[in-house]
Order: sequence, then C-alpha cells, then structure tokens
Amino acid sequence: MTGAREPFARVAAKGEEPVDRPIRVLVTKPGMDAHDRGAKVIARAFRDAGMEVIYTGLRQTPQNIVDAAVDEDVDVVGLSILSGAHNTLVPRIMDLLRQAGRDDVVVVLGGIIPDDDIPALKEAGVAGVFGPGSDVDQIVEFVRRAVQERSRVG
Repeated sequence: MTGAREPFARVAAKGEEPVDRPIRVLVTKPGMDAHDRGAKVIARAFRDAGMEVIYTGLRQTPQNIVDAAVDEDVDVVGLSILSGAHNTLVPRIMDLLRQAGRDDVVVVLGGIIPDDDIPALKEAGVAGVFGPGSDVDQIVEFVRRAVQERSRVG
C-alpha cells in the first residue's frame, strides 16, 4: 500500500450530524469457513488506513455478527466468505441488521463469489463485492467513499 491517507472521515450514524472520527469496521468470517488470511489482510489494510478495526475471528453466526456490529457501533461490516454459503448467510445478516435498526451500516463482501451471484447480493444491500486479487487500496477507498456517502444521506 502506498501514499498517506487521511486517518479520519466525516461519519455519522443514522439521524446524526457527521463528525470527524475514524471509521469503525467489523471484519468477520461467517459460517464454517476456516480460512482467514484474506480477512486478516484486509483488517490490517483498514487499520493501516486509520480505521478502527474489530476482528471477530472464525465461524461466526449471522446473529453473532449483527450483535457485534450493534455493540461496537460500527460503520462498516466486512464479511469474508470462501465456503460458498454467501447466498444463505449474507441475506440473513442483512435482514438481522435491518431488524436491529442498523440498515445504515455499509456491508462489503470478500471471497469466492461467482459473478452471477453478485446482483442478488447487492439487491440484498451489500455495497461492494471484492474477489481474490482485489487491490486493497481500492477496497479501502471504496469503503471510505461508501461511508461518506451514507453519512450524507443518513
């Protein structure tokens, strides 16, 4: 990763005025997938970009993920799925976020996601999908822009 980055962004929870503070990101591995190298790489990239990162580790249930997102008051949930269970897990997580009143959270997804599955995931509310080989700087900037846009709309 290259270049200096702004450590703070104008972020706001739903209905609040934007303030300058670090973006809070929850990075997590839902389901039975036991490969977390990519999740750790992106967690470090977010941290190096000045974001506050909470990493929940492996084998998280959708409810565990949403509980952590609510408890930690995150701006972003980064899901890493390599198991092929994204069409089941992601819609459930999105539904639980809505039920918890946190539909303002930006959700990004990384992993092995077939192109044919991406439209349904975005329809469910996922802001961005990033596969193997995605540039981490571009992911960081995507997240920063998505949070900024959400703060303007929220």
